[in-house]
Amino acid sequence: MAPRIFVRRRDGRIEIRLSDAGRQLVEHVAREVLAADVNPEHDWRPSLSSPITPVDDMDDPLVVLARQSEVTSHAELVISTVHEEFVNDEEAWAWLCTLQVGLRAIHVGARVRRESEIEALEPGVRDTLRSLQSLLWALAEIL
Repeated sequence: MAPRIFVRRRDGRIEIRLSDAGRQLVEHVAREVLAADVNPEHDWRPSLSSPITPVDDMDDPLVVLARQSEVTSHAELVISTVHEEFVNDEEAWAWLCTLQVGLRAIHVGARVRRESEIEALEPGVRDTLRSLQSLLWALAEIL
C-alpha cells in the first residue's frame, strides 16, 4: 500500500506528507496560474476563466471575472501554504482548485482529449500530468 500524501489528523488539520519535489510542482502550478492572470499571452490564460459548463455563463463577463478572481486567490493561498506541514480545509480546497486549473491547462496545451493520448506525450509532460492527477485524487479523498 502506498503511503498517503494527505492525512486528516484528529484535530481536523490535514497533514501534508509531500516531498520537496512534490511541493515544488504544486508551487510551480500556483505560480503559473498567477502568471497567466497578469499575462494575456500566457498559455494557461484560457484555463483561468473557462467555465465547467459553458452554456451556463459563457457570455456573462461578471461570472468570468468572479471565477478568475477566485482562481488567483486560491493560487496565492497555495503559495503561502506550500511549505507548511499542515493545512486546514479551506487551504486544502485552494490546493485542489489550483491543481485542477493546472491539470486542465496542461491537458489543453498538450492537446490531450483522452486518457489514452497521455502515453504518447513527452515523458516530462506525461509525468507532470500523472503527478497532478495523483495529487488531486489524494486531496479529493481527504476532503
